[in-house]
Amino acid sequence: MNSQAILAEEGGTSSFKTENDRFKQAFSSWFWSSMIAATVIHFLAFQFWPTLTAEDVSFTSEELETIELPPEIEIPPPPERIARPATPVIATAAVDEDITIAPTTFEENPVEDLPPPPTEAAVDISAAPVFTPMTVRPEIKNRREVVQAMTRSYPSILRDAGIGGQVLVWFFISEEGRVLDKRVSKSSGHSQLDDAALEVAAVYEFTPALNRDKVVKVWVQLPITFEVR
Repeated sequence: MNSQAILAEEGGTSSFKTENDRFKQAFSSWFWSSMIAATVIHFLAFQFWPTLTAEDVSFTSEELETIELPPEIEIPPPPERIARPATPVIATAAVDEDITIAPTTFEENPVEDLPPPPTEAAVDISAAPVFTPMTVRPEIKNRREVVQAMTRSYPSILRDAGIGGQVLVWFFISEEGRVLDKRVSKSSGHSQLDDAALEVAAVYEFTPALNRDKVVKVWVQLPITFEVR
Protein backbone atom coordinates (compact mmCIF):
# COMPACT_ATOMS: atom_id res chain seq x y z
CA MET A 1 0.00 0.00 0.00
CA ASN A 2 1.26 3.51 -0.92
CA SER A 3 2.16 5.65 2.11
CA GLN A 4 0.57 8.70 0.45
CA ALA A 5 -2.87 7.08 -0.02
CA ILE A 6 -5.26 4.69 1.76
CA LEU A 7 -7.81 2.29 0.41
CA ALA A 8 -11.43 3.06 1.38
CA GLU A 9 -14.61 1.18 0.62
CA GLU A 10 -17.78 3.19 0.15
CA GLY A 11 -20.97 1.56 -1.28
CA GLY A 12 -19.14 -1.49 -2.50
CA THR A 13 -16.70 0.55 -4.62
CA SER A 14 -12.98 0.99 -3.93
CA SER A 15 -11.21 4.42 -4.16
CA PHE A 16 -7.87 5.93 -3.10
CA LYS A 17 -7.68 8.99 -0.74
CA THR A 18 -4.50 10.96 -0.70
CA GLU A 19 -3.12 12.97 2.22
CA ASN A 20 -4.20 16.15 0.43
CA ASP A 21 -7.80 14.88 0.34
CA ARG A 22 -7.67 14.08 4.03
CA PHE A 23 -6.23 17.58 4.79
CA LYS A 24 -9.03 19.25 2.85
CA GLN A 25 -11.68 17.29 4.78
CA ALA A 26 -10.10 18.18 8.18
CA PHE A 27 -9.43 21.87 7.29
CA SER A 28 -12.97 23.02 7.97
CA SER A 29 -13.10 21.52 11.47
CA TRP A 30 -9.63 22.85 12.34
CA PHE A 31 -10.42 26.34 11.00
CA TRP A 32 -13.62 26.84 12.96
CA SER A 33 -12.11 25.33 16.12
CA SER A 34 -9.19 27.82 15.88
CA MET A 35 -11.57 30.75 15.33
CA ILE A 36 -13.65 29.79 18.38
CA ALA A 37 -10.53 29.36 20.55
CA ALA A 38 -9.11 32.73 19.42
CA THR A 39 -12.44 34.46 20.14
CA VAL A 40 -12.58 32.99 23.67
CA ILE A 41 -8.95 33.96 24.39
CA HIS A 42 -9.49 37.56 23.21
CA PHE A 43 -12.70 37.84 25.23
CA LEU A 44 -10.97 36.61 28.38
CA ALA A 45 -8.01 38.95 27.74
CA PHE A 46 -10.22 42.04 27.37
CA GLN A 47 -12.38 40.96 30.32
CA PHE A 48 -9.66 40.35 32.92
CA TRP A 49 -6.71 42.46 31.62
CA PRO A 50 -6.04 45.57 33.80
CA THR A 51 -7.19 48.90 32.39
CA LEU A 52 -4.38 50.79 30.65
CA THR A 53 -4.13 54.59 30.90
CA ALA A 54 -1.87 56.95 28.95
CA GLU A 55 0.80 58.80 30.91
CA ASP A 56 0.68 62.60 30.95
CA VAL A 57 3.56 63.76 28.71
CA SER A 58 2.52 67.40 28.42
CA PHE A 59 5.18 70.11 29.00
CA THR A 60 5.33 73.83 29.45
CA SER A 61 7.74 76.14 27.61
CA GLU A 62 9.61 78.97 29.28
CA GLU A 63 8.77 82.50 28.31
CA LEU A 64 11.05 83.78 25.58
CA GLU A 65 13.23 86.74 26.46
CA THR A 66 14.00 89.31 23.83
CA ILE A 67 17.46 90.83 23.64
CA GLU A 68 18.58 94.03 22.02
CA LEU A 69 20.92 93.38 19.12
CA PRO A 70 24.10 95.42 18.94
CA PRO A 71 24.09 98.29 16.47
CA GLU A 72 25.25 97.60 12.98
CA ILE A 73 28.83 98.50 12.21
CA GLU A 74 29.28 101.01 9.42
CA ILE A 75 32.32 100.16 7.34
CA PRO A 76 34.20 103.37 6.55
CA PRO A 77 35.06 104.08 2.92
CA PRO A 78 38.54 103.17 1.72
CA PRO A 79 41.16 105.89 2.14
CA GLU A 80 41.91 108.18 -0.75
CA ARG A 81 44.73 107.28 -3.04
CA ILE A 82 47.99 108.90 -2.00
CA ALA A 83 49.17 111.44 -4.56
CA ARG A 84 52.53 110.77 -6.12
CA PRO A 85 55.31 113.19 -5.09
CA ALA A 86 55.91 116.14 -7.35
CA THR A 87 58.74 115.93 -9.82
CA PRO A 88 61.66 118.09 -8.62
CA VAL A 89 62.43 121.08 -10.81
CA ILE A 90 65.92 122.54 -11.13
CA ALA A 91 65.98 126.30 -10.59
CA THR A 92 67.27 128.41 -13.44
CA ALA A 93 68.53 131.27 -11.24
CA ALA A 94 72.26 131.71 -11.20
CA VAL A 95 73.91 131.34 -7.81
CA ASP A 96 77.28 132.85 -7.06
CA GLU A 97 79.54 130.07 -5.82
CA ASP A 98 81.79 132.54 -4.03
CA ILE A 99 79.11 133.52 -1.48
CA THR A 100 80.32 132.84 2.06
CA ILE A 101 78.94 133.53 5.50
CA ALA A 102 80.85 136.05 7.50
CA PRO A 103 82.44 134.55 10.62
CA THR A 104 80.89 135.39 14.00
CA THR A 105 83.38 136.77 16.48
CA PHE A 106 83.16 138.04 20.03
CA GLU A 107 84.69 141.29 18.93
CA GLU A 108 81.74 142.05 16.70
CA ASN A 109 79.23 140.50 19.14
CA PRO A 110 80.30 141.22 22.72
CA VAL A 111 78.73 139.15 25.46
CA GLU A 112 77.25 142.20 27.11
CA ASP A 113 75.12 142.90 24.03
CA LEU A 114 73.80 139.35 23.65
CA PRO A 115 70.09 138.82 24.51
CA PRO A 116 69.32 136.90 27.68
CA PRO A 117 68.50 133.18 27.36
CA PRO A 118 64.81 132.41 26.96
CA THR A 119 62.95 131.58 30.11
CA GLU A 120 61.19 128.22 30.22
CA ALA A 121 57.49 128.91 30.19
CA ALA A 122 55.24 126.64 32.17
CA VAL A 123 53.08 124.57 29.84
CA ASP A 124 49.79 123.11 31.01
CA ILE A 125 49.72 119.59 29.50
CA SER A 126 46.50 118.57 31.21
CA ALA A 127 44.31 120.30 28.62
CA ALA A 128 44.81 117.68 25.91
CA PRO A 129 46.99 114.63 25.21
CA VAL A 130 50.47 115.74 24.10
CA PHE A 131 53.90 114.19 23.85
CA THR A 132 55.49 114.24 27.28
CA PRO A 133 59.26 113.75 27.60
CA MET A 134 60.21 111.01 30.05
CA THR A 135 63.09 108.67 30.70
CA VAL A 136 61.19 106.13 32.81
CA ARG A 137 57.70 105.11 31.72
CA PRO A 138 54.97 104.48 34.32
CA GLU A 139 54.16 100.81 34.98
CA ILE A 140 50.81 99.24 35.93
CA LYS A 141 50.72 98.22 39.60
CA ASN A 142 47.27 96.60 39.98
CA ARG A 143 46.89 94.23 37.02
CA ARG A 144 44.60 91.86 38.92
CA GLU A 145 42.14 94.64 39.78
CA VAL A 146 42.22 95.79 36.15
CA VAL A 147 41.33 92.29 34.89
CA GLN A 148 38.45 92.08 37.37
CA ALA A 149 37.19 95.50 36.26
CA MET A 150 37.32 94.41 32.61
CA THR A 151 35.24 91.32 33.38
CA ARG A 152 32.78 93.39 35.38
CA SER A 153 32.46 96.19 32.80
CA TYR A 154 32.30 94.00 29.66
CA PRO A 155 28.76 94.62 28.24
CA SER A 156 26.90 91.31 28.64
CA ILE A 157 24.97 91.74 25.38
CA LEU A 158 28.23 91.96 23.42
CA ARG A 159 29.94 89.21 25.43
CA ASP A 160 27.03 86.78 24.86
CA ALA A 161 27.08 87.61 21.15
CA GLY A 162 30.83 86.91 20.98
CA ILE A 163 31.68 90.50 20.01
CA GLY A 164 34.91 91.99 21.30
CA GLY A 165 37.27 94.77 20.38
CA GLN A 166 40.22 96.91 21.38
CA VAL A 167 40.06 100.51 22.59
CA LEU A 168 43.16 102.71 22.60
CA VAL A 169 42.96 105.01 25.64
CA TRP A 170 44.93 108.10 26.65
CA PHE A 171 45.89 108.19 30.35
CA PHE A 172 46.96 111.39 32.11
CA ILE A 173 48.99 110.22 35.11
CA SER A 174 49.94 112.33 38.12
CA GLU A 175 53.27 112.37 39.95
CA GLU A 176 51.79 109.85 42.41
CA GLY A 177 50.69 107.44 39.65
CA ARG A 178 46.97 108.24 39.82
CA VAL A 179 44.81 108.58 36.70
CA LEU A 180 43.78 112.24 36.47
CA ASP A 181 42.14 112.03 33.05
CA LYS A 182 41.30 109.38 30.44
CA ARG A 183 40.15 109.73 26.85
CA VAL A 184 39.47 107.43 23.91
CA SER A 185 42.27 107.76 21.37
CA LYS A 186 41.02 105.12 18.92
CA SER A 187 37.52 103.65 19.12
CA SER A 188 36.76 99.93 18.92
CA GLY A 189 33.78 100.58 16.66
CA HIS A 190 31.29 99.94 19.48
CA SER A 191 30.29 102.81 21.73
CA GLN A 192 29.43 100.38 24.54
CA LEU A 193 32.97 98.97 24.51
CA ASP A 194 34.43 102.49 24.45
CA ASP A 195 32.40 103.47 27.54
CA ALA A 196 33.41 100.23 29.29
CA ALA A 197 37.08 100.94 28.53
CA LEU A 198 36.85 104.36 30.18
CA GLU A 199 35.29 102.73 33.27
CA VAL A 200 38.19 100.27 33.42
CA ALA A 201 40.74 103.08 32.87
CA ALA A 202 39.65 104.72 36.13
CA VAL A 203 40.78 101.59 38.04
CA TYR A 204 44.41 101.70 36.80
CA GLU A 205 47.23 102.56 39.20
CA PHE A 206 50.75 103.33 37.97
CA THR A 207 54.23 103.87 39.23
CA PRO A 208 55.38 107.52 38.83
CA ALA A 209 57.03 108.53 35.57
CA LEU A 210 60.50 110.08 35.63
CA ASN A 211 62.20 112.60 33.38
CA ARG A 212 65.81 111.98 34.37
CA ASP A 213 65.63 112.29 38.17
CA LYS A 214 62.42 114.35 38.31
CA VAL A 215 58.92 112.92 38.84
CA VAL A 216 56.59 114.32 36.16
CA LYS A 217 53.02 114.14 34.96
CA VAL A 218 52.69 112.31 31.66
CA TRP A 219 50.24 111.29 28.96
CA VAL A 220 50.52 107.65 27.85
CA GLN A 221 48.51 105.47 25.48
CA LEU A 222 47.46 101.95 26.44
CA PRO A 223 45.17 99.44 24.69
CA ILE A 224 42.23 97.90 26.56
CA THR A 225 41.05 94.71 24.83
CA PHE A 226 37.72 92.95 25.42
CA GLU A 227 37.55 89.39 24.11
CA VAL A 228 35.44 86.28 24.74
CA ARG A 229 37.41 83.36 26.17
